[in-house]
Amino acid sequence: MTDLPATVGAVWKQESARIVGGLLRLVHDVGLAEELAQDALVAALEQWPASGIPDNPGAWLTTVARRRAVDHIRRERHAPDPAPLPEPAEDDVLRLMFISCHPVLPAEARVALTLRVVAGLSHAEIARAHLVGERVIAQRIAAAKRTLAESGVGYAPSAQLSSVLEVVYLIFNEGYAATSGTGLIRADLCLEALRLGRMLAVLAPGQAEVHGLVALMEIQQSRSAARTGPAGEPVPLHEQNRGRWDQLLIRRGFAAMLRAREVGGPAGPYVLQAAIAVCHTAEQTDWVRVGTLYQALERLLPTPVVRLNRAVAVAFAHGPQAGLDLLDELRADPQMASYHLLPGVRADLLVRLGRLPEARREFERAASLAGNAAEREFLLRRAAGVDVPEERGRLLGAAVESFLAPLGPATARAYGQTLSRVARLAGERLLLTDLDPARLAEIFAVAWPGVSPRTWNRHVAAVRSFAAWAGAPSLAAELRPRPVTAVPVVPAVAAPVPDSALRERALWCLLRDSAAKVGAVLALNVEHLNLAERRTHDASIVWGLETAALLPQLIDGRARGPLFLSDRRPGPGRPPAPADLCPETGRRRLSYERAAYLCKRATGHTLRRWVSRADMARTP
Repeated sequence: MTDLPATVGAVWKQESARIVGGLLRLVHDVGLAEELAQDALVAALEQWPASGIPDNPGAWLTTVARRRAVDHIRRERHAPDPAPLPEPAEDDVLRLMFISCHPVLPAEARVALTLRVVAGLSHAEIARAHLVGERVIAQRIAAAKRTLAESGVGYAPSAQLSSVLEVVYLIFNEGYAATSGTGLIRADLCLEALRLGRMLAVLAPGQAEVHGLVALMEIQQSRSAARTGPAGEPVPLHEQNRGRWDQLLIRRGFAAMLRAREVGGPAGPYVLQAAIAVCHTAEQTDWVRVGTLYQALERLLPTPVVRLNRAVAVAFAHGPQAGLDLLDELRADPQMASYHLLPGVRADLLVRLGRLPEARREFERAASLAGNAAEREFLLRRAAGVDVPEERGRLLGAAVESFLAPLGPATARAYGQTLSRVARLAGERLLLTDLDPARLAEIFAVAWPGVSPRTWNRHVAAVRSFAAWAGAPSLAAELRPRPVTAVPVVPAVAAPVPDSALRERALWCLLRDSAAKVGAVLALNVEHLNLAERRTHDASIVWGLETAALLPQLIDGRARGPLFLSDRRPGPGRPPAPADLCPETGRRRLSYERAAYLCKRATGHTLRRWVSRADMARTP
């Protein structure tokens, strides 16, 4: 017999998105849809060894999963006959992709959830791709599913398309230029992003930006064999052997660009980036045209990274000084403070201008900021290859280490947080005498643009102590402490609106009356309450008349189990702990995350701010 687990895994990866997408239309919950599909997968592993692999394994899994969905609908509706199941729709996978990429989720959660439910990757595969623990990925995906369920998001293609494209390109970029780890490229992520992009182009053929993204990824992927040298070091685009570029992928990219042109409409960000990629496929790159395209892209995406790329094009088209002038405008941008490519590109241009000592320091600074080991080693080799006389005098990095060495552990840790970042941003091999007050003030503005006055003053104090130790007290002359003002008293927040659900009103009143922690209130069981005396049996939580009037309605005759219950019964794949399950209703205990969402919906404030304002209202 063939390798059953391998066969099941291959079928799952190919069919999971379609199965989960179809179930999503039935149960309207991404997490539950995936659980039902996983139940079908478990059934296959149990039954196929005896019955054999069916002729159409995808249809088998779909049928079993839909039966599980029918059973779930019956249980939820307490009805013997659920509504007729809708027939499979061609846009099931598209709907699933759009929901998993919904903007309500943070970017890292969208990426992880998409790789899980659309690409069919396991938690372990996603964790390996992102170089984090499997538990971190599992928690990230679980939180994303919970957020989607609690937010009640819908399928809105026009509003969510940009988010879907962003997620696919984030996946591709993490594979194309890995931000961490030892390798420059993670081919599995690149190929998965390409697969998702091609699938999206089939499902949404009338969107020019979709075809533009596919064209961009196809052409960029065509260079993968030429992007690294024998030791895994990065090879810049203008130095790559173009004979090693994959011509099939380039032709596929051209075809996608033609489809984008056929759709018509104004060129969007992905179409423009694909047009730039097309320019590089010529025998000689037309850098003037590339600069013009980046200028058009900057009007749509005025980000510092786009401006950085435009500066590179301008440097090739009009000389290194023209590019350097544009780069120096970015040094004051906080978003670029820790971006290693800014000093890396500056170093290249400084070499071309013959300013070698500055170039070497910039290469070293770029290496200190790089998170990827291959890039870091490459930049250090570039720095070592710049032939300049050895620096004479005290270097900033060494001076910081000498200053911190005799200090106590707590003081060294506090001062080190400030001074180490200053040294990384200024350059650890910068001569201490070359660091002037204006440059130090610029570094402060970039490194800590929006911190509180207390935090700002702590950083200033650390630098002043270092400057005095180094015999250069004027170094901190332009760093001014900021006044610390008292926090104003915030008026009490109003209670939830009158038509809020009973549970929300009871929760708000109990938190307001008791001043107890949110977790302690949510952990209450019905049997913990002494309703007659308006307190818990251990007297740890007490409440007033308004809460006392609401609690009997909330309990509604229950004798035991959690006081505050969620709206739904738990799904079959995620049973709660017995203590968190109501034995009379079958519903689980209200989670903190759900309580926070209900609080935001009822009052307009987050749970933490809601409670803190209620606390202020009680303060005499």
